Amino acid sequence: MRGEFVDVGGVRLYYYAAGNGGGGEPIVFLHGFPTSSHIWRDVVPLVPDGHRVVVVDLLGYGRSDRPEGRELSIKAHAERVLALLDVLRISYATVIGHDLGGGIAQFLAVRHPTRVARLGLVSSVAFDEWPTREVRLVKATLPLTRYLPAMWVASVLRTDLLRGYSDAQRGGHSVDMYILPFEGAEGRDTLVEHLAALDPCETEALAPRLKDIVAPTAIITGAHDPFLGIGVAERLHESIKESTLEVISDVRHFVPEVAPQRVADMITNLVAR
Repeated sequence: MRGEFVDVGGVRLYYYAAGNGGGGEPIVFLHGFPTSSHIWRDVVPLVPDGHRVVVVDLLGYGRSDRPEGRELSIKAHAERVLALLDVLRISYATVIGHDLGGGIAQFLAVRHPTRVARLGLVSSVAFDEWPTREVRLVKATLPLTRYLPAMWVASVLRTDLLRGYSDAQRGGHSVDMYILPFEGAEGRDTLVEHLAALDPCETEALAPRLKDIVAPTAIITGAHDPFLGIGVAERLHESIKESTLEVISDVRHFVPEVAPQRVADMITNLVAR
């Protein structure tokens, strides 16, 4: 695997590539809030041969640049992803999104259907059923959050993310990586920007058009997701014609980390459709 930075609209996005670029269309992985490309590390080696794989750090996450006031809506993230694909000369791809990345993937499939060959939604946000009550409360107090000690804010975020793992000790290493960009005063301010941008109105606006998605679609979720209940995945399944739905027992939110083989199997079946 190799990683590099690409200038997209005046900001640097980090991505890494894998695969041998055979006859199959490329596969693009999008992470969610507040994670990074790290979430796909165990899935990528299991992707079927013959596909170019691109794993992206969205703006403000992982190694990509801080947003510094730039728009962080689903639409803005999607447009930057399209610009990155243009730079990489990828005209269409299988798009796999987790959490907020799933919302971005839905946007691409609805608004830019010729760019999405197949669609994979993993524990995806959708409709108006996100963010969680806790995040909504934090959003309501954002003016105060900007002045709270950065270390305390990072600690609260870490505790909340650990609820997404059945085994908190196992998830601790990943969570530490995810919150690294949000440590310190500058990181706290970046987190505030992300929180302010989380808007369920965006996915709610997409809902009536999910029925128009033509890309073969696979949906997978954990049975005990504390952030996005199983009902969200079921509604997506009902809304997207001929989609498949898999619910993994004894798994919470971070399905790509806890059940990478199941996600890879989903992708294998999806690209064969």
